[in-house]
Amino acid sequence: MSKKIEGFSKFSKAEKIEWVTQLHFDNPENAKKLISGYSHSNPSIQKLHDEFVENSLTNFYLPLGVAPNFLINGINYTIPMAIEESSVIAAASKSAKFWASRGGFKANVIGTEKIGHVHFLFKGNTEKLNLFFKTKKQSLLESTSSITENMRNRGGGIKRIILLDKTDLMEEYFQLHLTFETVDSMGANFINSCLEQIAKTLQSAALEYDDFNEEEKQIEVVMSILSNYVPGCIVHASVSCPIEQLEETKDLSSQAFAEKFIKAVEVAQKETYRAVTHNKGIMNGIDAVVMATGNDFRAVEAAAHAYASKDGIYSSLSNAYIEDNYFFFEIKLPLALGTVGGLTQLHPLVKWSMELLGNPNSRTLMEVIAVAGLAQNFAAIQSLVTSGIQRGHMKMHLLNILNQKKATEDQKEKAIVYFKTNTVSHSSVSDFLKSNS
Repeated sequence: MSKKIEGFSKFSKAEKIEWVTQLHFDNPENAKKLISGYSHSNPSIQKLHDEFVENSLTNFYLPLGVAPNFLINGINYTIPMAIEESSVIAAASKSAKFWASRGGFKANVIGTEKIGHVHFLFKGNTEKLNLFFKTKKQSLLESTSSITENMRNRGGGIKRIILLDKTDLMEEYFQLHLTFETVDSMGANFINSCLEQIAKTLQSAALEYDDFNEEEKQIEVVMSILSNYVPGCIVHASVSCPIEQLEETKDLSSQAFAEKFIKAVEVAQKETYRAVTHNKGIMNGIDAVVMATGNDFRAVEAAAHAYASKDGIYSSLSNAYIEDNYFFFEIKLPLALGTVGGLTQLHPLVKWSMELLGNPNSRTLMEVIAVAGLAQNFAAIQSLVTSGIQRGHMKMHLLNILNQKKATEDQKEKAIVYFKTNTVSHSSVSDFLKSNS
């Protein structure tokens, strides 16, 4: 049972750990020992980690692995992936190797436009508001000049500002809709700073606008905030090969495999229950690289799922088809990423991951991450339409089950050999351990 506490954020780290463990754990000493074991051995790195968030007690680690053999636009990449789920990195690596011998992945950035809004309420004549906006549009933009100077010098800044009447959604509701180019930064802080300044300028300009009556002068800003839905910040990735170059199985010819694969994607395009799991598999690959490169996977997830719903039904992010005896598989989705700012210059493993990728700019990183999602999706569908998803997944999950059941190293070695030809399940592993105890 928790206990209310005042001023917790002002406690030292040791005091926070003491309070948490003494109040919430049956064995406080064991609890303290456990979390101290995940503190970084380098005090300066640990201090850096602690300053990323409030009330930091220790670090929560995920495995960081790599998927080699990705041929993207003619360049070979080894892709870093931070993820805990069994089989994700193995599946990505398998897809990469498969497509590297068939021309590799092609990727291109379609747009890098990001969006933010000033949401406000206006009581009065809409025509007068439109005229006010036209009159003050330039001054609204100029009020951000000190904020945008550095970004403009790098080729970015505010690209467009328009007034939107949203009173069909909510009474008296209007938006200033702005589009931004943030070059190699994700740009959240930059965008929000611009929006908040424009909101202040909007309100002060309204107070001084002679053509407004007293009620119209009182523009109420509800909030000023970027949108993580970025349908203008889009990347496309694809693979293709002659149908006869697709691998055959004992049950499926290359033609039959291609047709069944396309049907599986079509199911995800038309059936929401399947689409959610289908896209989750794509995000397995995408999120793992987003995490490893210090980007915001929650924003990426939100944007991707909104984009999957853009046509009024939640649908697949990927598409597959046959044309002129060629098999095509592609993905198109929004990815707002940064390669400068945020954690990219601070977290040691993020810097390591970026160097592994050749220190890409944001456009190249968009391409790499989209490819990771497409590779993951290909591997998943390939398994689903042939051997089934569990066969490969459970073999990768075998070590987790063995560790849960506290198997010895000798038992693990024997189990790995045994389950190469036998079905993996919790019960089958338990039976195996009993017979090899």
